[in-house]
Amino acid sequence: MTFDARTIRRQFPVFAGRPGGLPLHYLDNAAMAQMPRPVIEALVAHDSLSRANVHRGLHPLAERADRAYDAARTTIARHLHVADPTEIVFTSGATASVNLLAQAFGAGLGPDDEIVVSRLDHHSNLVPWLLLAKNRGVRLRFLPVTADGRLDVGKAPDIIGPRCRLVAVTHASNVTGAVTAVAPLVAAARAVGAKVLLDGAQMLPHGSVDLPKLGVDFYCFSGHKVFAPTGIGVLWGRRELLSALPPPMGGGGMIAGFDGDEPVFLDTPQRFEAGTPPVTQAIGLAAALTWLDEFDHHDIAAHERRLTEDLLDGLASFPGVTIVGPRDMERRLPVVSFTVAGAHPHDICQILGGRGVALRGGALCAQPLMNDLDLPGVVRASLALYNDEADVAALLSGLTHAIKVLA
Repeated sequence: MTFDARTIRRQFPVFAGRPGGLPLHYLDNAAMAQMPRPVIEALVAHDSLSRANVHRGLHPLAERADRAYDAARTTIARHLHVADPTEIVFTSGATASVNLLAQAFGAGLGPDDEIVVSRLDHHSNLVPWLLLAKNRGVRLRFLPVTADGRLDVGKAPDIIGPRCRLVAVTHASNVTGAVTAVAPLVAAARAVGAKVLLDGAQMLPHGSVDLPKLGVDFYCFSGHKVFAPTGIGVLWGRRELLSALPPPMGGGGMIAGFDGDEPVFLDTPQRFEAGTPPVTQAIGLAAALTWLDEFDHHDIAAHERRLTEDLLDGLASFPGVTIVGPRDMERRLPVVSFTVAGAHPHDICQILGGRGVALRGGALCAQPLMNDLDLPGVVRASLALYNDEADVAALLSGLTHAIKVLA
C-alpha cells in the first residue's frame, strides 16, 4: 500500500471527532496508540459472531473461536519472523510478560546469581526484578546510561559477569527514544552463558522486528502500543527455554492431567496461559499487525524520521528548552522528551491539551532515570505513522503559547 499519512489517518475514527471542540493532535502514542477501523471491525466481528471460550467446547461456535484464536497466534509469530507459533505466549501486556518471566525464570535463582538491568527501563522491566532480588536474594547489576540517554553497551563485558543469568533491558527507551544496540549485549551474555530479554513495547510500532536476527532469548510487548486493544501482550521465548520453565500460575487450560494429586502441565504456550485467555484481544492484535504489514516499514521509518527531525529542530530553537535524549537521528525512535526552564511538565501538558495537543508529562514510569537526571519529570511527544506536519506545528505553536502563559 502506498504510504500517505493523511490517508492512513482517515482509517482511525478517533480523528473524525473533535475532543473539546478542537482538532486532535495526538502525540501520546508511546502510552497508547489509536486503533484503525480494520482492528475495530475485527473485534466487533469476533464478539458478534464467534464469541466462545477456546480449547474447551466441541460445538461449532467454539470451533470457530478456536480457529480464529490459533490463527492469531500464527499471524503474530509470522510478523516477528518466528517459525514456531507455540513460542508465542499471550499475556495481558508487557508488564505481565516480564512478571511471568521473573517468576518462572527466577524460581531457580538465588544469592549466587545476578541479573543485569538498567535505570533507563520502564518500571515494568525493572520492578519485577527488584522484587525478585528482594524475595530470592538475587543480585542486580545495572548497565550505565550515557549522557544522551542511551544504554552504554560498551560497558556490557564489565557488568555481565560469570554469575549473570539474565540481561533484561529495553529495546528502545520510552523516555529518550534511544534504540539499544543489541548485538554487543547478546555477545557479552553469550560469553558467560546468560540469557537476554528485550522489552520491545516501544520498538514494535515503528519497524520490523526480526527475532531470529536479534539473537535474543525472550522478547515482550503490549498490544495497545501497536494499534491493538488493551489487555493483550506477548512473551516470546525460545521453545527449549519456555518448555523448561515452571508455570507461575495455575488454573484451567494448562493441565495435561494428574498423577495422583500432582498436576502434569501442558507444554508451551498453554502452560503459561492459565484460565480463559484474552481471545478477542489476541484476534485484535493479529488484525493490527496484519494491517501494519500492509505498509513498507522503510516508508514508515522515513516518514517518522522527517517528523522527528522537524520536532527536534523546532524544540532546539526555544531558549530554555532542553531535549532529554539523543539530538541526532542515529538509532532513535520518534519519542522526544524535553524540559522547559521554570515550568513543570504537567503545566505544559495541560496548556497544550487545552489546544488539542495530546502529550505526556511526568516521570513516565521511569523514576530511577529521573532521579539520576535530577528531574521532576519531562514533557514527552511521541509520534506514530498517522501523525503529520500539522501535529508538529501545533505542538511548537502551543509551546510558544504555554511559555508566554507561564512566564
